[in-house]
Amino acid sequence: MYTKKQWSRLPITLAVLIAVGVFCGVLLSNRTAKTRPPGSKVDKLKLADGFVAEHLFSPSEEQNGSWVSMAFDDKGRLIASDQYGSLFRVILAPIGSTEKPKIESLKIEGDTAKIAMGFAHGLLYAFNSLYVVINNRESAKFPKGSGLYRLQDTNNNDQYDKITLLKAMKGEGEHGPHSVQLSPDKKSLYVVAGNHTDLPEMDSYRLPKNWTNDNLFPFIKDPRGHANDRMAPGGWIAHTDPEGKTWELVSAGYRNPFDIAFNEAGDMFTYDSDMEWDFGTPWYRPTRICHATSASEFGWRTGDAKWAPSFPDNVGPVMNIGQGSPTNLIYLKDALFPEKYKNTLLAFDWSFGIMHGIHLKPSGGTYTADHEEFLSGSPLPLTDGVIGPDGALYFLTGGRRLESDLYRIYYKDYKKLKAGSNVATVSLTPEHKLRTELEQYHLGVNPKAVNAAWPNLGHADRSVRYAARLAVEHQPVAEWKEKALNEKNPEIKIEALLALARQGDKSVKEPLLKALTSIDFKKLSESKQRDLLRTFEVTFFRYGVLEGPIKTQVTNYLSPHYPSTSALSNRLYSKLLVFLEAPGAVERTLTLLTKNEFFDDKDNETATASSDLILRNPQYGLDIAGMLEKMPAKQQTFYAFVLSTAKTGWTPELRDTYFKWYDKAFSYKGGRSYIGFIEKARQIALANVPKDKVAYYNKLSGAEKLTLNGNDLAIEYNPKGPGRSWKVDNAVSMVQDSLAGADFETGKKIFSAVLCSRCHMMQGEGSDIGPDLTQLGNRFTTRDVLEAIITPDKAVSDQYASTIYTLKNGESVLGREMNQDANFYYIAQNPFDQKTIRKVSKKEVTSTKISPVSIMLPGLINGLNPKELRDLIAYLESGGSKNSPIYKEGTVQKGGK
Repeated sequence: MYTKKQWSRLPITLAVLIAVGVFCGVLLSNRTAKTRPPGSKVDKLKLADGFVAEHLFSPSEEQNGSWVSMAFDDKGRLIASDQYGSLFRVILAPIGSTEKPKIESLKIEGDTAKIAMGFAHGLLYAFNSLYVVINNRESAKFPKGSGLYRLQDTNNNDQYDKITLLKAMKGEGEHGPHSVQLSPDKKSLYVVAGNHTDLPEMDSYRLPKNWTNDNLFPFIKDPRGHANDRMAPGGWIAHTDPEGKTWELVSAGYRNPFDIAFNEAGDMFTYDSDMEWDFGTPWYRPTRICHATSASEFGWRTGDAKWAPSFPDNVGPVMNIGQGSPTNLIYLKDALFPEKYKNTLLAFDWSFGIMHGIHLKPSGGTYTADHEEFLSGSPLPLTDGVIGPDGALYFLTGGRRLESDLYRIYYKDYKKLKAGSNVATVSLTPEHKLRTELEQYHLGVNPKAVNAAWPNLGHADRSVRYAARLAVEHQPVAEWKEKALNEKNPEIKIEALLALARQGDKSVKEPLLKALTSIDFKKLSESKQRDLLRTFEVTFFRYGVLEGPIKTQVTNYLSPHYPSTSALSNRLYSKLLVFLEAPGAVERTLTLLTKNEFFDDKDNETATASSDLILRNPQYGLDIAGMLEKMPAKQQTFYAFVLSTAKTGWTPELRDTYFKWYDKAFSYKGGRSYIGFIEKARQIALANVPKDKVAYYNKLSGAEKLTLNGNDLAIEYNPKGPGRSWKVDNAVSMVQDSLAGADFETGKKIFSAVLCSRCHMMQGEGSDIGPDLTQLGNRFTTRDVLEAIITPDKAVSDQYASTIYTLKNGESVLGREMNQDANFYYIAQNPFDQKTIRKVSKKEVTSTKISPVSIMLPGLINGLNPKELRDLIAYLESGGSKNSPIYKEGTVQKGGK
């Protein structure tokens, strides 16, 4: 509890008292004294050893917008773009200089528009031209729409005077067209776009264009409407010439890849995003580094139809990073960095302010990687970066009209390094060579393709098998159909039949299923069994319901093996056998559900722990905190969704058990769409019960817990709004004259609705994570209270701040120090769960630093209208007492100005 002396402190402490999730009620034992970090923007950065940071320029402070893309031209000048404005050209001073950059707004000769060129997510200087990827819906402010543009200086006066639209693109926003990069041989271009960008008509397709969902999981689109009109192939990467005349699809199946990068071997990589609203669901896929090979498909599908990374018809990631918002990707071969950074990618995360170092290691035909936290800061909304002509790393922060900054990072001993010293020697594995040889057959029909690829359908390396199968798929089916059906090698046969399922027509349905059931299942390894099960799934999805003898034959082939000892395999079995209406499928699946089978998610294991991200960005982190506190049972969710479509095989007892699960599922905490997804599945299931039982099962399954739209739990109060982005002066003006008419009961409900009660008590109600706020109104003015809520980072007391622990391996851990002894720091990382303590060995810690960011959730009151705001402030100042003088008619609020 607070002492009288502590309560009398100035509002510097109050900023934490009102904060959601602040651990301010805990007095730390044996805590060493720490000081706030200096005010310099560089001081908030945590850098890898041996590197130096310089803050060069703040575009937003100069009214130049929020910069999100950048490139160097042939004269060493930086060109950058405001996300919602113009292009700028920047002359930078040398490393170590204090001279300010020279900023020039880049005009287009002959163009009288206020903004002649800008709104760029991607910039590249190549072929004596500036290539610009515009991400914009045409408007009066900026009439140019999304697409790839080429700017040229035709009269050599150092000003661009010609704009050519090379490819118009339909799509805009944060999932629109993003980046353009030069090919490894410097003769062509690659363009990358997110899943809200329609794939333009291509001249050729390395990935055959007959894509579909290929997933028997009940298809539920995002209940809040996100990407509900976006179908396969999702985000994509295309290849074109410098004039943009010929276009080729290279890779697809992404959610939102922002950028691409190439290594010395010519291999292409991208950093794809997650869908944070899917947290806690079995189809959630973390942000990940992808090796974008020829014809690669990465399995993004809208809603819950996303593919498992292990499916043989898509490509798995090089590394899963974790939650975040990917923006930029750089390969460091041109950097004047130590040898450690050869073969290294830097992946930028906007949400949590981390540059992930991805140290690539050849593995068969692809790569694995080691992870390093190269740079981090909070807040640090990373947008773009590039290696400059001087070998230094330049990067931007900003986006979404946030404060924007330009930084330079260089190695302290860069003068001792020679240009090109970070270029790695290319040493290709046999599998890599074989994979790229097979990829030449992805260009179309080739009479040599089938013979070259066929033996490699059974290759031990997954990337080789994938390349071989795509080579076969590009050839006329008539040339290899019978070969696939009659193949004797089971491993080759599985891949060949998968190709046939994807490229055949309805005439192959029964021969294909008979060929699949001819494979000796028990002699296959577990992974090959899953590949076979996946081939059944693609076949069922593409060719529809089975009937008659073939249905019996397939059911008898699959059913004896379910359930298996593998949770991964059981997920596939459950889909197949419920689809087949196999005897006992419902009962067996429900038994697995009630046993709470472990959710084997090894394909999605991440380099970063969710708990490590909570305190880096309160806006996103506290969503993670809530989920970790009440983590959904993902394997149960999977089985429940599969069973939602089952029409047969039920008994009253089974149905009672099944529908009771939904009631329990609503108590878990997932991403923003979790409740809505559960509700959609529940509604599908209710449609399959007898009509006279619908009301009974509706109530049994928790219908009363939901709002009318089914996307949220019904709580005692939902802010009525309309809300606004409250500012301190504006908020104070709404309550400074009087709180007359404030409603006690509404204020009390709002106190819970905006999460205050998750951490604080009022009149004995709430949580004791933070201090009791009953006496708050006697200690601080209304302005103090509103400043603490609206600008939580303005002042964060050391007593309640989080600490950044930098480890010897380069990683950092952020958390509240609860205790320490001679050997360990004991820290809590989840503001909603103080009982979960992480031990950090002091031997592994190289330094500690106070985080400058409050873990208060910003925007707590932004959903409130002025009347609701007055009700909340009145409740806070009343100390939760209905008898407070505040609720007497005509009471004037104190100290509002």
